[in-house]
Amino acid sequence: MKIVSLFSGCGGLDLGFEKAGFKVIWANEYDKNFWATYRHNFPKTHLETRSITDLKAQDIPDCDGIIGGPPCQSWSAIGSHRGIEDERGQLFLNDYVRIIKAKKPKFFVAENVPGMMYEKHAKARNKILNKLKNLGYNVSIQLQNTNDYKVPQTRQRVIIVGYASGYETFFVPLKPFQKKPILKHGEVYKIYKNYPQPARVKTGGKVNRDLPLPNHEYMDTSYSYIYMSRNRVRSWDEPSFTIQASGRHAPCHPQAPKFVPVKKDVMKFKPGSKRLYRRLSVRECASIQTFPINFLFKYQSIDQGYKMVGNAVPVNFAKCIAQKIYIDMKRLNNQKVTFKNNGKIIVN
Repeated sequence: MKIVSLFSGCGGLDLGFEKAGFKVIWANEYDKNFWATYRHNFPKTHLETRSITDLKAQDIPDCDGIIGGPPCQSWSAIGSHRGIEDERGQLFLNDYVRIIKAKKPKFFVAENVPGMMYEKHAKARNKILNKLKNLGYNVSIQLQNTNDYKVPQTRQRVIIVGYASGYETFFVPLKPFQKKPILKHGEVYKIYKNYPQPARVKTGGKVNRDLPLPNHEYMDTSYSYIYMSRNRVRSWDEPSFTIQASGRHAPCHPQAPKFVPVKKDVMKFKPGSKRLYRRLSVRECASIQTFPINFLFKYQSIDQGYKMVGNAVPVNFAKCIAQKIYIDMKRLNNQKVTFKNNGKIIVN
């Protein structure tokens, strides 16, 4: 089954779908800092680098499904909160929906941040969902914790999936694998035991392209008062904190003890243990995002590396979503694809 990918980033969502049996034939990413990484890891996929606002329907090949993670800053808890009033939010409302309308895939998937489910965004969220429904899709929306789906971090994400309404069915996610974390820090770090310690890179410093393990380098810079306002260490037997799209906010390695409270919103390193504290390397963050060890990130500055990794959809989570869709599409393969103007919306 052929897939078109929009807002592709470095390809976490795409890789998950390929691991589930889909073929990504065409992708679109406008940020030039992602291009080298995507092309290296998906050499058989055509990467279109123009802005999605400039793309016409005839520029995009026919496909079975469209997947993508429209920009999330408009909905993020630390973003503008402007939703579809923000220019980036408009990319979801206008362009993502426009392309689905033009290409009429059998299904689509959109991934976003949990802020999209906030009550303040209910009107904007419903506007998007109703537009998709009125295109002739049965639309399901759910808030999921990726830690329930073989991802070793607590990371909540909104998943919106639409099936052609003629199928008369909805996407229902796989059941969580277990209530407790399926993966913990300690299990992730087993792959690093035969490699040297990561290299230090100062902010703005030159990245190392000849490491024994590519991308195994960490940002060595000061810790802001915001960073020190709460604990940033999860122990070996816990899932990681959410991997963010910034090196300055990367969690600390679990070799260190947890931060010690000083007063409200003020923490400090445990006395006598300062040498143990360092941010996770780009490669370690990638492993927590469940990228395979042979997935190479190409960047000019280390913060670009953290950004690529943190913005990505965790590969294992994407694979779990894709596996269920693959099963459904195979089951529905003998049915004619129709888009009755009577789609429905459910919240899982």
